[in-house]
Amino acid sequence: MFAKDNVRMAMAQAENSSPPTPHVNEMTSCKLLVVGGGVTGLTAALEAAKTGAEVVLVEKSDALGGWAAKWSKVAPHRPPYRGLQDNPVPALIEEVEANAAITVKTGTIVTHTEGMPGKFTVKLANGGDEAWEVFGAIVVATGWRPYDPAKLDYLGYGKSDDIITDIDFEALAANGGIKRKSDGKTPEIAAFIIPADDEITPFSAGVTSTIALKQAIQLVDSDPDAMAYVIYEDLRAHGTTEDFYREAQEKGVIFQKGTVKSVDADLTVTVADDLLGQDVPMSGLDMIVLSTGMVPNSTNPDLESTGKGNAQLKDDVDPTAAFAERGLKFLTQNTDEGEPAQPGGPILNLQYRQGPHIPVLANGFADSHYICFPYETRRSGIYTCGPVRKPMTMGEAMEDAQGAVLKAIQSMRASEDSASVHPRAGDLSFPKFGLDICTKCRRCTVECPFGAIDEEEGTDYPILNPTRCRRCGTCMGACPVRTISFDNYSPTMVSEMIGAVEIPDEFEEKPRILVFACENDAYPALDMAGINRQQLNSMMRFIPVRCLGSVTLLWISTALEKGYDGVMLMGCKSGDDYQCHFVKGSAMATERMSKVGETLQSLMLEEERVKVEEVSIADSGRITDLLNNFGEEVEGLGLNPFKM
Repeated sequence: MFAKDNVRMAMAQAENSSPPTPHVNEMTSCKLLVVGGGVTGLTAALEAAKTGAEVVLVEKSDALGGWAAKWSKVAPHRPPYRGLQDNPVPALIEEVEANAAITVKTGTIVTHTEGMPGKFTVKLANGGDEAWEVFGAIVVATGWRPYDPAKLDYLGYGKSDDIITDIDFEALAANGGIKRKSDGKTPEIAAFIIPADDEITPFSAGVTSTIALKQAIQLVDSDPDAMAYVIYEDLRAHGTTEDFYREAQEKGVIFQKGTVKSVDADLTVTVADDLLGQDVPMSGLDMIVLSTGMVPNSTNPDLESTGKGNAQLKDDVDPTAAFAERGLKFLTQNTDEGEPAQPGGPILNLQYRQGPHIPVLANGFADSHYICFPYETRRSGIYTCGPVRKPMTMGEAMEDAQGAVLKAIQSMRASEDSASVHPRAGDLSFPKFGLDICTKCRRCTVECPFGAIDEEEGTDYPILNPTRCRRCGTCMGACPVRTISFDNYSPTMVSEMIGAVEIPDEFEEKPRILVFACENDAYPALDMAGINRQQLNSMMRFIPVRCLGSVTLLWISTALEKGYDGVMLMGCKSGDDYQCHFVKGSAMATERMSKVGETLQSLMLEEERVKVEEVSIADSGRITDLLNNFGEEVEGLGLNPFKM
């Protein structure tokens, strides 16, 4: 019976779908825009040029290099991963400026971006001069800015000129050597403190540990008689940094694990030492260096947003002071409903229905699927890399730039064929709108996680930007009148598959349970369970869906009316650390299903007959238990009275 039902469902699927007809793109561009001229942006531009792509590199300041250009030495990012290395940024700048495939535009910002992968129309502004260009993809490498040191007053910042940040230390090392600000003397004993409070931790990760190691080694290298202490609660020496950590030990750097209780103006540090189990006062220090974090430049602090219009430069703005004034509290901006946004204006000023900003996470880092698609933002064809994505060392940022560029080139080439890049790679389908019954409710434009749908000016009908679309079907699930469909995936197709299953009557006492399984995680987990020969309730019938976001309440009511005894929806993990390949699909499905109780009440059925479960692709070991337990619950409720 299971086999026959699968054949019938496959036949219904085939009868109600057709090979997709791709959207025919007009001439597309394969020119890449790189925004940001720091080490990440420089690397991205060079890597793209090596593939033969034409590149425009935009930097808002008057010089390339960013923060990294100011360092005298850098932590090792090449074998043997020991010893301080020369700063590679000057050579990168020279190589970029000499490359004929790269056009460098300093003192320039992006004030307008519209279009889609293959043909982004962008306005570049340099003072009073403006120019329009068309790009196939965009790489955002806008880097970082220092964490506000005023928030480190609990570690003594501001009490003495000799309590400085790691940024200040780099400036001293690059300009005449490491000297105390108070008297110009070389410090003989210095403490490097790595803060670990909840607010700064998201902006530091393992980077502050690497910087503290580097600067402690710089101090002892400059003066063999100097003593360097590294005080930490959480020291991260991951990957190749482990060798660098051992080098610091070999050079006499002293590591002290504990919590800093107080820092006095005379540079006395009191540490609650974890190993000794008591407070240890450290006096006689000549300098204290506080590690700071990397706050992502996901917005431009010296711009202010004017909604969907062009960003305007503010007069006489000091970006650092402006950011410090605003702190890290997120302001309300024209962005996705309910999404956090940092203070400042948009980097790209996107002309999207969802607003001008690239969506960000709670701490301002660009939002992406951190497991499967780390470079992709929720704006197709726009990729982020470097510290705007997460805190990174210089070596990590350069590798990150390589990955983002490869994805951007893939996106440009796929747009020529109207094919999806991710996660349904090569898919030629796209949503089609039946405007004759469209109610202009705008749910499709609001709920699309990727900003693929805008509203036509004057009519308010939905209008699709095809190469922005990732083929998730969320718009289809959102549409209350079922007027959105794909050639090979539609409400009618799934409804017919639901009806193709033979439902035993009440006398046979054989329940039927319908499972909508996300094709990205849940369905592969089921495959793995089958490969491992796990036993599954034979009363289950499965329909793979592109995303739980494409599931409508109509499918639930259709299934129950036809006599299914229960319905389970299995999708990816949602929440702050979501794993949903379509970002919001599982969350939207959960929200919709929270209202399924009303539908069930209207059918005089128990709410327990419908359940939503989140599973990952690694959950093959527990997925059969979830299904079998649900099957037992449904059997306990009794057969669906609609069987009669």
